[in-house]
Amino acid sequence: MDPKRLSSSSQQQVRLRQKRTKREWRPLEDRSCTDLPWFLLFTVFCVGMGSICGFTIVTGGAARLVFGYDSYGNTCGQRNEQIEGVRLSGLDHTDRKFVFFLDPCNIDIVQRKIKSMALCVSLCPTEELKTYQDLKRFAMVNGSELCSYELAAHRYPVLEQRTTKCPKLPVPPSKPLPVFNRCTPVDISCYARFAEAVVTFVGDNSVLHRLIAGVAASKEIIIGLCVLALFLSMILMVIIRYISAVLVWILTSLVVLGSLAGTSVLWWLYIDYRLYGNDTSSKVLKEAKEEVEVTRDSGQALLVYAVAATVFTIILLLLMLFMRKRVALTIALFHVAGKVFIHLPLLTLQPFVTFFALLLFWIYWILVLLFLGTTGNPVENEETGLTEFRLTGPLQYLTWYHAVGLVWISEFILACQQMTVAGAVVTYYFTRDKNRLPVTPILSSVLRLVRYHLGTVAKGSFIITLVKIPRLILMYIHNQLKGKENACARCMLKTCICCLWCLEKCLNYLNQNAYAATAINSTSFCTSARDAFVILVENALRVATINAIGDFVLFLGKILIVTTTAFAGVLLLNYQRDYAEWLLPLIIVCLFSFLVAHCFLSIFEIVVDVLFLCFAIDTKYNDGTPGKEFFMDKALMEFVESSRRLERAVERGRSRVKEVASEGAEIKPMAPGTSSA
Repeated sequence: MDPKRLSSSSQQQVRLRQKRTKREWRPLEDRSCTDLPWFLLFTVFCVGMGSICGFTIVTGGAARLVFGYDSYGNTCGQRNEQIEGVRLSGLDHTDRKFVFFLDPCNIDIVQRKIKSMALCVSLCPTEELKTYQDLKRFAMVNGSELCSYELAAHRYPVLEQRTTKCPKLPVPPSKPLPVFNRCTPVDISCYARFAEAVVTFVGDNSVLHRLIAGVAASKEIIIGLCVLALFLSMILMVIIRYISAVLVWILTSLVVLGSLAGTSVLWWLYIDYRLYGNDTSSKVLKEAKEEVEVTRDSGQALLVYAVAATVFTIILLLLMLFMRKRVALTIALFHVAGKVFIHLPLLTLQPFVTFFALLLFWIYWILVLLFLGTTGNPVENEETGLTEFRLTGPLQYLTWYHAVGLVWISEFILACQQMTVAGAVVTYYFTRDKNRLPVTPILSSVLRLVRYHLGTVAKGSFIITLVKIPRLILMYIHNQLKGKENACARCMLKTCICCLWCLEKCLNYLNQNAYAATAINSTSFCTSARDAFVILVENALRVATINAIGDFVLFLGKILIVTTTAFAGVLLLNYQRDYAEWLLPLIIVCLFSFLVAHCFLSIFEIVVDVLFLCFAIDTKYNDGTPGKEFFMDKALMEFVESSRRLERAVERGRSRVKEVASEGAEIKPMAPGTSSA
């Protein structure tokens, strides 16, 4: 074969490889489905989650939870089938719709369940029954037998089994729970042991009652303060672009002044020791030589601390000097992010949508988990002798499948939020004329997500699940072994948990940028993650600056919202003098305000990160010349222009230095003895 053809074909292959490795970014040009196999896998997994719910309904687990069942396996309010090996099963409880516990205060604190025998009754006792004669009269008048089914109601006072198969006297008045038909005592004082186990920090019941009374009396104020925190969070997302520059430079000044002050104090202590410590040491020398060694060690330690602080301060000042441009980039990004929320006001609704989606899923997940707790084969409890329903054999792994679903689907919902926000911000950034933005960029981003990129979101959330589940398992093991394991095992467990947590945070950040890259180029998850990683590595210093300074500014924003809400709460709660304790309402308000601020400012953080990725791509592939115009906002354009002016000034300075050096070489005098005769 002709070698020329071989060389030409090899050159074509090299060009193709270069095109593959140096693929250009083409924002919003082409759209195609990404990671379709992962979408199918996630769909199959969700079908499995739904099948678990269907299985619990078909096998009666859901009915047992809602209607309740007695200690013989009979479901209340319906006709039952005989269970082999279980006496008194298969009874007709059509008229007995309520579950009654013979000893409702017999609570297993570890397992968090009532250990008492349960019966199906037609009516809950509304009055206190003090004697077995009262039990007999209640059964004869109301037709509701409160003792075991095999005991005749008219013989309650004389039966020997009354102490084990009749309720514990006195029987407290009770009423049925709505939806869940359980007879619950009206006076909850019998649950004091359970309350003490849950609320371990409260030693005095009167304190607990006063705290609860304070919450009940100030519920209107609590709701108003929560609304105030919500309003402040939404306002801060818009105005933070005006105060970000002040916050950033205040932070920078405090860090520099703090490091200088700390270094100065250490050197002052060392000089003070050198001036006045020698006299003391000379006196101590006559008394004991060991104390002199301690004094010398103290002086050496002060010297080491002072030198280390000096080195740290010098490095910090150099970093501030070289990274001042990147600090300006952070301020510009915050400014543009504020504009994004003005042009895309529906972004402020994203935390609500995500919260309600998570809330609905968590409610569904808890209900199905409760259904699983009453699903399975009837098994006799060896300790109590009562009949319980448990999953046996392969069915017991349904609970594990359900637990994995909690993590994966929760991460999937959060990833959908990230992809939606990224898609809207990408549309805003790469639209040159902001007046020609789509009517609803958020809804357009949601539609693109549902139509093209659900597979990418499923894959990214699954990777986070693979890291989070082992961490949760290790945390559970560490909690169970608390006080039992040795120091080495405890250290190893904490180290593994910490490493997995760090890995999860890094993957979360990379996933977020991968979703933004997918929103730009419509590429698969792995391709988007690789491209985003390359961009981030090329701008590593900028990324570090934006994350460090930006996160601290957002943290200050959260503290501002919490403190403002807490201050308003102190004024209002102090004005309201109908109760003595308002500490718990204030704690509730502060926790809620921090949660709300975190949710809203997390959206702001996503917007800043996506803007930075778009900015890095824009500056890499465009230079402002005709045909390669920038997409960026005016604030970012000013930053680029100032950076270019600074670079040109540096280049001019370097060229002048070279010219001076060359001129000096030309006018260098000739060495003696080399002149012509």
